[in-house]
Amino acid sequence: MKSIKDTTAIVGVATTDFSTDSGRTEYSLACEVIKAAVDDAGLRLDQIDGMVKDVVDGIDAMYVQKALGMETLSYSSDSHWGTSPLLNAVTAIASGTANYVVYFRSANNGSGKRAGSDFRAAKETKDESLDLIRYDFYSPFGLLTPAGMIGMGVRRYYDDYGIDPAQIGWVPVVCSEHAAANPHAIFFDAPIGHDDYLASDVVVDPLRRLDCAPEVDGAIAVVITSAERAKDLADTPAVVMSVAQGTSTEGENLSSYNREVLSRLPEMELMGRELFRVAGIGPSDISVAQLDDRFAPLVPMQLEALGFCGEGEGAAFCEGGDALRVGGRLALNTNGGFLGEGLLARHERDRGGPPDPWHLDQPGRRRGVGAGGHRCGWPCGRSDPAPVAITAIATATAGAGGASRWAGFIDRASTPEVVAA
Repeated sequence: MKSIKDTTAIVGVATTDFSTDSGRTEYSLACEVIKAAVDDAGLRLDQIDGMVKDVVDGIDAMYVQKALGMETLSYSSDSHWGTSPLLNAVTAIASGTANYVVYFRSANNGSGKRAGSDFRAAKETKDESLDLIRYDFYSPFGLLTPAGMIGMGVRRYYDDYGIDPAQIGWVPVVCSEHAAANPHAIFFDAPIGHDDYLASDVVVDPLRRLDCAPEVDGAIAVVITSAERAKDLADTPAVVMSVAQGTSTEGENLSSYNREVLSRLPEMELMGRELFRVAGIGPSDISVAQLDDRFAPLVPMQLEALGFCGEGEGAAFCEGGDALRVGGRLALNTNGGFLGEGLLARHERDRGGPPDPWHLDQPGRRRGVGAGGHRCGWPCGRSDPAPVAITAIATATAGAGGASRWAGFIDRASTPEVVAA
């Protein structure tokens, strides 16, 4: 089987501003960010012939194409849960189906539909894609929100391994510290302390308010092409080393209650093994992590699933925060992540973002791994050449209890900043 390693590259990235109320439609945000990403890549809109997105985005590619005057779109794809748009883009390019593909994500999470509000709407619209088991059997017992659904699995995780919730509190603390240097983040210049975490209200046992990421409005987009075409563009590309996806039985998004073991992420374990195999590197090669932190306890669970620590050791890895800070064993979400920047997508901006987020002021090569949930976007690296190099970024979807995971490694030379959008 032909390998996709090093055959494609990310060449453009853009975001809109993030806020709790954009005052704009998701349609408008999508058009703005796609145009900006194509401009960033040094391309024209009429060169884009592919478009991929998350199926939960209501903006159909056909309408975005019309608004932007794109006459050359010959490939488009919607992917449920957001686990495979990048995989679709990479395989489309590697197979010759498309030449330049845009992935975009546009959502008014902050001002629009909020967590839990889809229950009534789903029944009224008779959306057949919904998990009817969840709505017919879980909801009557109060599991109406993502926090409620994931809370049961988190409680089991804590009980199985004797975890003190105070250990998990260092995850939002560190994310807020990193976000404090990011002018686009909700917690810009406003980091929290561990005492703030302990004082925050319990919203769904055992989750506290500061365990849950704040929702925001905004949009992100990236442009992917072949590694060969990328050589002709002005900026140094981020070459995709590996993309992987994993699924397992008895999987549900946030609520895999029928599994024999609720406190592990078997999809991510499978995905991680394949991701590292194709890329030819392992957890010990990774020094930066962009992980799914929609809910703080997801972070230690992912650390275990990806092999950064042993089973049940993720909370101890996070405790005190030193291992997660810049310069530590595994710098976590250097832009602030969902918890610090806001729940839409994680990214480090190459222009206007925190300067030198990983303190790459010394010779050598640094590698990172990133993970995102079903609302997250994809990774890329953008900036002007610098004396240091980041050779790999890994990205993996991690929504605890979800049915599938995806990941991608990126090889990028000569860049002091990385975007995981």
